[in-house]
Amino acid sequence: MYLALVVIALVVGAWVLAAIVFAALRRLTFHQAFLYLPLKLLHRVDDRALTGLRADPPVIYAVLHQSRLDPALMLSLLPSDTLHILDEASARSFWLEPWREMARTIAFNAAHVFVSRRLVRHLRGRGKLAVYLPDGIEPETKAYRIYRAIARIAAAAEARIVPVSVTGSRRTPFSLAFSHDSGPRGLAKLSVRVLEPLTIAQLIDRSSRAQATMAGVLYDRVLEADAA
Repeated sequence: MYLALVVIALVVGAWVLAAIVFAALRRLTFHQAFLYLPLKLLHRVDDRALTGLRADPPVIYAVLHQSRLDPALMLSLLPSDTLHILDEASARSFWLEPWREMARTIAFNAAHVFVSRRLVRHLRGRGKLAVYLPDGIEPETKAYRIYRAIARIAAAAEARIVPVSVTGSRRTPFSLAFSHDSGPRGLAKLSVRVLEPLTIAQLIDRSSRAQATMAGVLYDRVLEADAA
């Protein structure tokens, strides 16, 4: 019994020390690093893309929501003053509660999303926003309206958009994918992919579409990050 307590104390001590070091290196809070390290070890998360990211506010992190792990990873890795717009399931999830306590969160229904003046004001005040875009959405569908709303918010606030995709998360038990081609599910290696911050106006300027729309260029940019 005594030996078991000693082993537990050593493991916890090593975890705390590793979290302190990681938090200092990555400019995270201790809380973020402490909860992130087990995920990083289990899924061998490659987060180097976020290490060198410089996204001056106002900024929107457009996260392709492929698994239930994505909010936990983003709450751990994005700046602690980021406002996270979570889907209703993530906002209510019991196991995500320790991660939700690390940052401000708001629940929303993707089917009824609208352009919020509150979010525009938040961004204009040099705010940061993380939005979780449902995986598998196709243009010209009802669900596509979330891209229209986020694109309008970004344009109104002149915010830079950072698309984020956690590749490999579709192959975990937490995957939200229902397709047969998502592959076997287990402790898959995860890699955080991001692209450089660009405004909606910049995305339209560089778009290859004959008639570029704000929602269309946002959609293309998120898919580009997923394929990177």
